[in-house]
Amino acid sequence: MPQSRVPHGRPVVQGFYEPCSGSVQYVVSDPATGHCAVIDPVLDFDPCSGSFATRSADAILAYLRAEGLTAAWILDTHPHADHVSAAPYLRERTGAPTAIGVEVTGVQRLWREIYGLPDLPADGSQWDRLLRDGEVLRIGELEARVLFSPGHTLASVSYVVGDAAFVHDTVFMPDSGTARADFPGGDARALWRSIGRILSLPPETRIFTGHDYRPGGREARWESTVAEQQRCNPHLVDQTEAGFVAAREARDRTLPLPRLMLHALQMNIRGGRPPPPEPDGGQYLRIPLNRFPGAVWPAG
Repeated sequence: MPQSRVPHGRPVVQGFYEPCSGSVQYVVSDPATGHCAVIDPVLDFDPCSGSFATRSADAILAYLRAEGLTAAWILDTHPHADHVSAAPYLRERTGAPTAIGVEVTGVQRLWREIYGLPDLPADGSQWDRLLRDGEVLRIGELEARVLFSPGHTLASVSYVVGDAAFVHDTVFMPDSGTARADFPGGDARALWRSIGRILSLPPETRIFTGHDYRPGGREARWESTVAEQQRCNPHLVDQTEAGFVAAREARDRTLPLPRLMLHALQMNIRGGRPPPPEPDGGQYLRIPLNRFPGAVWPAG
């Protein structure tokens, strides 16, 4: 696995690629103290059998043990639409608190109506801490600054740790453009402005994206820099806000919804937990019917 190391107390970053959803999970650690944060961990899910597995999260735990790291935080950048968060699983095994952006409460309100779950608490209490723009977390001797970056969702945040920025679904690798903004609560204009905030970081800032879809079948990649994004990203070079919004919205109209969206968000608005047991002891996901009549159907 590619690993980025920067001397003099800057963070060590280890990425873990999850190929089923194209997601990238991260461990960012302070080499001086061995404290770390886990960002966007994945709980494996098979929608055909309704079964969960912990292979991806267990690989993170094995890395923490091998490197002698202590988890200080388990962070999600937003409620994901393509994978289930493994934050509760890792919290149980590490004791580290969980956190997400404070605007997650808006996502909870929106999606509990879509799922027909009026009793779902929409106060963010499913996480240990709700984070505001500009707030700072400690990871050993490092500081992790919260950068509110909505657009993909209305609750999305990035985390800036030293010279590393974990930017979730805003920009992808420079050969892959930018993230979609058409999910409920998404907004292409907000996404453009969030990308502007990210690209105003120093040009040498390392950018770690939340996904890679391996265009052309190349190997998975997830690290670039602000300068590379400014110079090479085809969605951003010589672009205006109006042009970006028009192009982003036109492209989004051609994209099918993520395969796991209706499964994953139902758990992720609960902080990554399944619904409570029914009277028979079983746990069940709800699939809202005909709530997305204009959705593009997947090819094949």
